[in-house]
Amino acid sequence: MKKLLALLIALAIVAAAIWYMGRKPPVEVLLHTVERGTVERTVSNTRAGTVEACRRSKLSMPVGGRVDELHVDEGDRVEAGQVLLSLWNKDRRAMQAQASAQLLVAKLNQKKICVEAENAAREAKRLDTLLERKLASREATELGRTRAQGGGFACEAARDEAQVAQANLDMNNALLEETFLRAPFAGIVAEINGEVGEYVTPSPPGVATPPAVDLIDYSCMYVTAPIDEVDAGGLRKGLPARVSLDAFRGENFPGTLNRIAPYVLDLEKQARTVEVDVLFADPAVRERLLVGYSADIDIILETHADVLRVPTEAVMENDEVYRYNADSGTLELVSIEVGLRNWNFTEVTDNLQAGDQIVLSLDVQGLADGLAVVPRDD
Repeated sequence: MKKLLALLIALAIVAAAIWYMGRKPPVEVLLHTVERGTVERTVSNTRAGTVEACRRSKLSMPVGGRVDELHVDEGDRVEAGQVLLSLWNKDRRAMQAQASAQLLVAKLNQKKICVEAENAAREAKRLDTLLERKLASREATELGRTRAQGGGFACEAARDEAQVAQANLDMNNALLEETFLRAPFAGIVAEINGEVGEYVTPSPPGVATPPAVDLIDYSCMYVTAPIDEVDAGGLRKGLPARVSLDAFRGENFPGTLNRIAPYVLDLEKQARTVEVDVLFADPAVRERLLVGYSADIDIILETHADVLRVPTEAVMENDEVYRYNADSGTLELVSIEVGLRNWNFTEVTDNLQAGDQIVLSLDVQGLADGLAVVPRDD
């Protein structure tokens, strides 16, 4: 009897081991507790956007010449009107000095001729008085009047010659100014193409000539990005937006939609898009940014605050979710009514309550096979 009892126990242990080893593991699911929050209807860019400066100028010289002096280095902050570089200009300085001397001579000559004209006018007046008293001949009086009129015309001509000399000096000043490259606005020198002694040339339209100086104004920054044409109809200037940068992962920057392109960009083999510009709302943000950063934008079209919401990834086709029943340890397929939705959250208007637990992820095939459920909170 003892041997038979031991055999039966051994058989029972073997059968239990075989059953345990042959059973399927339970399905693990990630649960999320339904809560209230904000849901927004947004429009996002189709391709990565770019951080740009409101003012960026790639400056080139109006004339060619040899660089005589560099007044700034890359990274320097400059003020509007500050000289960035200058070309060799001794010949133009000499022409300016010559024009300045000619102007001085013309002004002195004008004074001399005008003084003589004034004297001739006084002489003519005295002759008129003497003619009235019959102390001067008519011929002498008319000659005095002629000299006075001629002197007046000579004075006007001398004054015009002085103006010509002034214009000549202004022209030479302009020619000399062409040898200086000045900052059109305050900013930061991003790049300098050229060294002292090198020859720089102007940048005519259609010719890819490197700019002499690349100047960036960091006082105003924005993001330009393409929006799919199907989403462009709901856009309008002034809408709030959020900007996310690859350089600052997990951080969002508030902004405002500032510009919508007046046309749809149609490029071969690419989706049609509309370019939009989003300005950064916080001026302090520009101190952390660099021109050229890649960026993504979310333009907020509509907002519902304090509504019931679930993660969008939990909503399946036909707006269905799996709800976890803690009493029975099973999952229930629930059809929900939805409102606004975006990539992150979906608004629930019916068939769920705050505090319900829904499934974020699960093994659907295992669930179909009737396996047990092991819940895990998110």
